[in-house]
Amino acid sequence: MMPISVLYDIGPAVHQGAGLARYAEQLALHLRNEPIHRVDLQLFYNAHSGHHPPTSLQDAPAHSLPMGQIAWRLSVLASQIARRPYQPIAAIIGANPVRPLLYHATEHLLPYLRTPTVLTVHDLIFERYPQHHTRRNVWFLKVGMRLFTRAATAIIAVSQHTRRDLIELYDASPAKIHVIYEGIDPAFRPASPAAVARAAAHYGLDRPYLLMVGTLEPRKNHAAALHALAKLKAEGHLHRLVIVGGRGWLFEPIRRLVDELGLGEDVIFTGYAPAEDLPPLYTGAACVLLPSLYEGFGFPALEAMACAAPVICSNVSSLPEVVGDAALLVSSHDIDALAEAIRLIITQPALAMELRRRGQAQAARFRWEHCAAETAALYADALRYG
Repeated sequence: MMPISVLYDIGPAVHQGAGLARYAEQLALHLRNEPIHRVDLQLFYNAHSGHHPPTSLQDAPAHSLPMGQIAWRLSVLASQIARRPYQPIAAIIGANPVRPLLYHATEHLLPYLRTPTVLTVHDLIFERYPQHHTRRNVWFLKVGMRLFTRAATAIIAVSQHTRRDLIELYDASPAKIHVIYEGIDPAFRPASPAAVARAAAHYGLDRPYLLMVGTLEPRKNHAAALHALAKLKAEGHLHRLVIVGGRGWLFEPIRRLVDELGLGEDVIFTGYAPAEDLPPLYTGAACVLLPSLYEGFGFPALEAMACAAPVICSNVSSLPEVVGDAALLVSSHDIDALAEAIRLIITQPALAMELRRRGQAQAARFRWEHCAAETAALYADALRYG
């Protein structure tokens, strides 16, 4: 079988550190080892920041374009508006000895090309909750995503919810949208008691805690968790809320809310935590909260379940797909329901144990090997019918 030649946008793993970065890196790693479809993967990224692809992919052929981030995004958009091949990438495709026949855009940025293209769409949060994005980003994505989805030969949606959004909001052809679930790193598994104790000591966790993991931004709905914590504190529960994640935007109101609710001694902001710290933090948590207003996928819920932590999440967007029957689901707007779900888990050990068991079984269904195999098969179809 001839290899499938792909020029693959590794940019998210070069410039970002959240879910998009994990997707780009892990999918690339597993595509290179895909046993059924031989994938000749060549990496592409915009080198505006001076960063490079992750060390795990250092031996992969790579091409870069030194351009400022704004210039890069606007020039890609211009190529779609003008419907003219994006020359910097078209030149790379045409000049390679082993010519890449397909381009995979792993984030929401697809140049116009005459070769078949695959576009991964993670979410359409900017459409559903534009107030949680900058106005400039909303403008760019509202104009660009309609063009990108129309131009793509095939689209990968990371959830059925994202697929439904694409059809409803953009009238995208259902036939070219393929749901391919993301996977989970095997490092996410229950940590040893010693590792849990070390993490607790490092982060000053001297009493039971609830955990939230993710970028600190409004759609994560930290406010609901804080109000629920205040209710539990009033009842005499001693649990803290540990909030792990790099700071996003519009987060100062949450800092103020901590003080307004009298939770200064009950909330710990750890900031960014190294990947190796996450499994013991998850494992040691009384429960993990994800009361988000919207999630494209919901990695923290999946990671928590893999580490045998009970999970409470909102019943919106992709989260019900990810957690199945292995978590307690509540409305993201119902603080009383969130507080009650937490109360059930921290006061009923049998329920917490059952959620731990179900969660591990549910998380085991999401594997990067499956994601890579389905993606490679889609590449083959895109080349055949594109």
